[in-house]
Amino acid sequence: MSAQEKLKEPEEQGTIQEKRSSLLSHLLALRKVVIISAVAVIAAFLVVFYFGIDALMNWIIGPISARGIEIIYTAMSEALMTKFKVAHIAAVIVASPVVIWQAWGFIKPALYPQEQKAFRILFFLALLLFLLGVMFCYFAVYTLAVDFFLIQGDGLATPMLSIDKYVNFLFGFIVPFGVAFQLPVFLYLTTRMGWTNYKMLSTKRKYVLLGIFVVAAILTPPDVVSQVALGVPLYVLFEIGVQVARLTKPRERA
Repeated sequence: MSAQEKLKEPEEQGTIQEKRSSLLSHLLALRKVVIISAVAVIAAFLVVFYFGIDALMNWIIGPISARGIEIIYTAMSEALMTKFKVAHIAAVIVASPVVIWQAWGFIKPALYPQEQKAFRILFFLALLLFLLGVMFCYFAVYTLAVDFFLIQGDGLATPMLSIDKYVNFLFGFIVPFGVAFQLPVFLYLTTRMGWTNYKMLSTKRKYVLLGIFVVAAILTPPDVVSQVALGVPLYVLFEIGVQVARLTKPRERA
């Protein structure tokens, strides 16, 4: 073995040890993030379940109760398990500032100052769009959909809505709106990465329109009202995203 190879061995061992130490520190930091986030969610769950679940459930079934329809349950544990489900979702929302803060602290050291600023702006914009999508659905679309379904069954059958199925329908209806409202952010990111551009998006409108309604049909319950209610604002958001792409310059590559 040459002298040069002997000198390389300690250097390689030192590099391996540094990598292992760095990986271990990252795993410990990730474990801390997971533990704190889990504790925050559990604490929020206990508070919501013991102090706010009844008011929350009344708010959820409000669109049905206002129309004189009673919610039933068909299994002994259905009502309790539904309360657990709703309380868990509410707990995640309540604890989300802690979870987001912990996640941000974990990924922040890996970003450059400019990337940190851009990430913060995009994150809060995405969060705002998600909340707007959920609120738009609940206050502008969901009540119309409820009336539509009830009218379709009027004179045909007596509505007997199970609490579990109703809650699943509600969240399955409003969550896709929140996700779909992320479209402008998605188009900005793809344009910034150089995967799309204004010319490409503007010339593919008819294909995008078809794709939007296909996605709307997949994300929403199987009815025309909810699909159109999601597809129309989604196409409007696409047009907004096209204009965003028009003002966005692709990132310079090294």
